[in-house]
Amino acid sequence: MLIKRPADIRPSEITPEARFLDRRTTVAALLGAGLVSACARAADAAAPPAPNMVFQKNPRYVVEGPNTWDEITGYNNFYELGTDKTDPKRNAAYLKPKPWTVEIDGEAEVKGKYSFEDLIKPHPNEERIYRFRCVEAWSMVIPWVGFPLADLIKRFKPTSKAKYVEFTTLLDPKLLPGESSPVLDWPYIEGLRMDEAMHPLTLLVTGVYGRELPAQNGAPLRLMAPWKYGFKNVKSIVKIRFTESQPRNTWAVASPGEYGFYANVNPQVDHPRWSQASERRIGGNFFAKRQPTLPFNGYGDQVASLYTGMDLRRYF
Repeated sequence: MLIKRPADIRPSEITPEARFLDRRTTVAALLGAGLVSACARAADAAAPPAPNMVFQKNPRYVVEGPNTWDEITGYNNFYELGTDKTDPKRNAAYLKPKPWTVEIDGEAEVKGKYSFEDLIKPHPNEERIYRFRCVEAWSMVIPWVGFPLADLIKRFKPTSKAKYVEFTTLLDPKLLPGESSPVLDWPYIEGLRMDEAMHPLTLLVTGVYGRELPAQNGAPLRLMAPWKYGFKNVKSIVKIRFTESQPRNTWAVASPGEYGFYANVNPQVDHPRWSQASERRIGGNFFAKRQPTLPFNGYGDQVASLYTGMDLRRYF
């Protein structure tokens, strides 16, 4: 995302602060063997907290072994809680996700304001292990817990005029102190085309690793469309609106030459300030070779048909 850094440093090459400060991991990467390495691997493999949600694992959506709980909850982009990757965890206590209300509005037969519990109650949670790709060329694999967005959309019966779904994040600088900064035009807004929103891959997320979603990951409700860059997956949702026209998503408004509406992961379309052709997986061996970026983040077989005939360099 739009972070000010020295022009001669590629953002994708900057060592994450948390990993730089972790002496055990750094020493293990340098020595590569022996007791120190074994201790570091044991620390990285520490089990996440015990699940506190009722859910079923969905075996159709498992790509590879996930990142650790600490990596997933400690290295985040959530500008509403701060612009540094470690700010969201540090400021997480400000956000109080209970009680929580979500408004349904726009081109739909059923509208209104719903408590978080009433909104999600009819929808059983499932765990899906998805790739997560950020626009700064880093990635994770995350075991999200949630339910298909399509199930919720059907409940509110969009009209024939509903071509898009718009999502809005909570606007409250007391709970989200990053919103006191003018770095973006708040509240944060994102959107999907209706066929994208109805796609089976698109998830409304309520948890991670079987636990209720932490504040730094977008509690209590966030979006996950895994073939898109991370900025598309709006967090702490308070409003879902069905629209006839394309929503003006926040990052595209802030910097239209860098961030588009579609945000599909595309190794052939670079960010103006760095390449998107490869990525670094958070965690593991810091000196490991970068991985080639997969078109549509590896989900091309499922979603490429949504964009048949579109110029994906223009509609980025």
